[in-house]
Amino acid sequence: FLGVVQTEGGQVEGKSHRMGLFRTVDVFKGIPFADVPGKWEKPKPHPGWSGILKAIKYRDRCLQVTLLQTKTQGSEDCLYLNIFVPQGRKLSSNLPVMVYLFGGAFLLGASNDVAILGDSLYDGKEMAERGNVIIVTVNYRVGTLGFLSSGDARLPGNYGLWDQHAAISWVRRNIEAFGGNPDNITIFGQSAGAASVSFQMLSPYSKGLFRRAISQCGVALSPWALQNNPMALTKKVARRVGCWRTNIDLMITCLKMSDPVGLTMAGKIDVLLILGKGVVMDLLEFSPVVDGDFIPDEPSKLFHNAAQFDYLAGVNSMDGHFFAGVDVPNINQKNATTVRGLLAGLTKEKGNAAIDSAYSTYTSHWGSAPEQAVVKKTVADIETDFLFLVPTQIALQLHANNSSGAHTYSYLFNMKTRIPGFPHWVEAEHAEDLQYVFGKPFATPLVYFPRHRDLSGYMIAYWTNFAKTGDPSKGDSRVPVPWPAFTKYHHPYLTINHKITKSSVRYYTTTVLCYVLLLDAAVNYYYHFILCTS
Repeated sequence: FLGVVQTEGGQVEGKSHRMGLFRTVDVFKGIPFADVPGKWEKPKPHPGWSGILKAIKYRDRCLQVTLLQTKTQGSEDCLYLNIFVPQGRKLSSNLPVMVYLFGGAFLLGASNDVAILGDSLYDGKEMAERGNVIIVTVNYRVGTLGFLSSGDARLPGNYGLWDQHAAISWVRRNIEAFGGNPDNITIFGQSAGAASVSFQMLSPYSKGLFRRAISQCGVALSPWALQNNPMALTKKVARRVGCWRTNIDLMITCLKMSDPVGLTMAGKIDVLLILGKGVVMDLLEFSPVVDGDFIPDEPSKLFHNAAQFDYLAGVNSMDGHFFAGVDVPNINQKNATTVRGLLAGLTKEKGNAAIDSAYSTYTSHWGSAPEQAVVKKTVADIETDFLFLVPTQIALQLHANNSSGAHTYSYLFNMKTRIPGFPHWVEAEHAEDLQYVFGKPFATPLVYFPRHRDLSGYMIAYWTNFAKTGDPSKGDSRVPVPWPAFTKYHHPYLTINHKITKSSVRYYTTTVLCYVLLLDAAVNYYYHFILCTS
């Protein structure tokens, strides 16, 4: 057991958890990595403490709306992280470190988000112990307080990204005292956390800060990951809290004096106004902005900054299904579903030719009288491609094109859903990969089958091998098949489920990606051309 550890802020003491014969994990919960942040200010160093900080309970999440959007939870005093250190017969040293950034649409979430059963969803004990790596989970500001921006220097935005950066920097400076290797840090995240990982890679502030990165279901190029009209959103929030002024300076002054809880509630999603009217894209408003500083330019133009990092990225086969249920509410009911309306909503900036082209591509396998299940699955596929798959493939291509010796890997997670009540055609829902990466089938075995433990073992092995060596196939953990690298001219991906064999290594058909790119308003012609001709 590590006992008392000296950090830059003072001494901390965690708690040891037995994991098996001669194996324990030391857990430190609620270590501050920055001071209580000022409203819409960058994080500041923590002043430190005297005595020994008992790091045995999770701290509050950052102030945010609840899942049902009816009230707020959390605190402004929220910049804390948690550390999970595996121990064998002798004290661990020089271990690879994996820093996790949670998802939640940049609107909600926490480093200790709830699991349905057992400990926190992001509890790092199983992954740390089975992969022999240190896991760190961190909080960052979300919603109005994390991402409101005026689009200029008055309210530059990206406060949540600065929090993440401060946390990763703290880990680099302090993790050696916990037995970690500060020169071998991997950042990983899911959904908005995956896009955050991507933004951290692209930022000039990350040079030399970490070595590798994993994006699970989201990248900076995802159409929901960047707010292109931040001032319109700021004016909307101002109206809701009684700060609307024609003079922008007066409006921002008023916002800065407003109650944080009211500001947070002003950022909630009006789900009822949207259902069946428009697309889910219009719901996800709080996200990073091009601020000329942390994100100095359009993300697609910043991949030279990511050339040094090994990168592993992929999506879940039905990432878009939940979002399709918002855009096309009858997708999970018996009623008939149509595709053209969804394509029109997603391609509204592209015109009718794009709709026709995309429609013919997506319906080419239907035949003359397609079953409703086929039509409904096509709707989910379109949404998955638009929100997740295509942006991720472009990010992988740009990473491989710009790489200076760093590795690139691509995957598709398609384990059948465990969520009861969904139609038979539904595969891996958004966020269903997390339970396996964090070892839930081992932590709560009664609610899983052996196949789920197989899958969890594979994912922990690939993810932690990648953190150790930059190659998911190489490391201490045995994997079922070698995972070939994605390169400039060679685009394999690994299909991840409970039966991984040699045939799990596959290739996307470029024609489908070509047509799908017509949907993607965020990517310019040049990158469209690369994918269509590669």
